[in-house]
Amino acid sequence: MASALPGRLLQRRENPRRTSFLELFFDLAFIFALTRLSRALLDDASVNGGFQVVVMLAAIWWVWFVTAWSADWFDPRAPLIVVLLLWVMFGGLLMAAAVPTAFDSHAALFAGAYVAIHLGRGALLIPALRGHPLQLRSLRVAIWFAISGAMWLVGAAVAPAREVLWALALVLEYSLARLRWPFPWLGRSSWPDLQVNGEHLSERYQQIFIIALGELILFSGIAYSNAGMNFESTLAFALAFVTAVALARLYLVPAGSRLGAAIMAAGPPGSKLALLAGYLHLVMIAGVLATSVAMEMTIEDPRTDKTVQLALGIVGPALFLTARILLAWMVDGSRPWARLVGVPAIVVCGFATQRLPHVANSAVVAGVLLVIVLVDGMPGVRRFSARSMRGDGPT
Repeated sequence: MASALPGRLLQRRENPRRTSFLELFFDLAFIFALTRLSRALLDDASVNGGFQVVVMLAAIWWVWFVTAWSADWFDPRAPLIVVLLLWVMFGGLLMAAAVPTAFDSHAALFAGAYVAIHLGRGALLIPALRGHPLQLRSLRVAIWFAISGAMWLVGAAVAPAREVLWALALVLEYSLARLRWPFPWLGRSSWPDLQVNGEHLSERYQQIFIIALGELILFSGIAYSNAGMNFESTLAFALAFVTAVALARLYLVPAGSRLGAAIMAAGPPGSKLALLAGYLHLVMIAGVLATSVAMEMTIEDPRTDKTVQLALGIVGPALFLTARILLAWMVDGSRPWARLVGVPAIVVCGFATQRLPHVANSAVVAGVLLVIVLVDGMPGVRRFSARSMRGDGPT
């Protein structure tokens, strides 16, 4: 006979699901992580430093994403789930604290916390789900995290192989999720086993993206205060605010508010869309992070290395827009042509300002984003973008 405990843990899939206070509290760890990552990128914006930040961001995002996906199935008021979320939150805070020296003296702390988070999740859920079909799903996931965890721990111990092993471990974990965690003799999870509440997960994505934008605004404000608030820094701060507003608008319209409905309408296969949306949100958050560092460099020290500021100021918005275009295409098949044109426009216009002051690059990028927002808001343009995918042509 199945244990009664799974029934007390699980949410009824047909019930409306709103984000709980505990889930929002859990997100505080991600706020701290983003601040540490932006500091790390600001301190070392070389190719190797940027790669290390990408690896750490992907690891921290995976902690957030897997936890948000798991929490979607369970009642956040259940004591076991409270313990689980607090466990992951504390581990995430340890990882964030280790970010500045994660590839140096505190590699063991970063990797150890990461592995403990994922194995601890399995250690709590597998016994609690005894007698329930979802126990097998959690078992598959835990086994694969144990395998990838060995790569994390070996990487922490062997410095020359650290970047390679950690990057390979992340590629393995992200790929296995897309393949539904297959394992010999245990099979793989079905899409119903992975089905999520689309409205709830979409709301979680929006909340974490707002946190990323909050990091941009927070550090732009700190940089502006430290810069003495002269005319040049005031102009740069205003451009940072305009950029944040434009990114928020481009995120929400048109498909950002329809992601949840699209996941729900697709039924169990909608889990695939929810997963791919998670990957794309990682890219968008990486874009916002790069944009934040570029804006901070512009505000606080407009005479810093132009190459670094230019690269981050171009790559950040371009990454965000590219991922956002793909999300719109997956949600409703639309091809927002203004955004498609906007990506190369940002690159071309950005490089055209390479001999001008930092603020000129920021102004051009903010201007392109505003133009996309304005064009996107034209009803005729929006209808054309939706019809073009279906081949109906303009009217």
